[in-house]
Amino acid sequence: MAQVDREKILASVGPVQAVLDAHDGVVNIVSTDNGIINISLEGGCTGCSATPMTAMQIYYSLMKLEEVNNVIFVNGELPEYMRAFIDDKLNLEEGA
Repeated sequence: MAQVDREKILASVGPVQAVLDAHDGVVNIVSTDNGIINISLEGGCTGCSATPMTAMQIYYSLMKLEEVNNVIFVNGELPEYMRAFIDDKLNLEEGA
């Protein structure tokens, strides 16, 4: 499978982009091979207590894209319990 378009990924960050911009946060797309998006949140996100919530919103938005198979935050910005919560939400939405 080819790489997922980086511009599409950044466009899908959606509503959190304004927050990122206001706090000098940066979404760094490390790789997109085989539909697996490797991301790190940098700049103002580093050490910010809101970073897991930001990561959760990004994960939710990106997992809705057909060509995305997984989103991995390389610096551990998305705790496993938050990932599980979003996965459950996405599964419920699919079934609706």
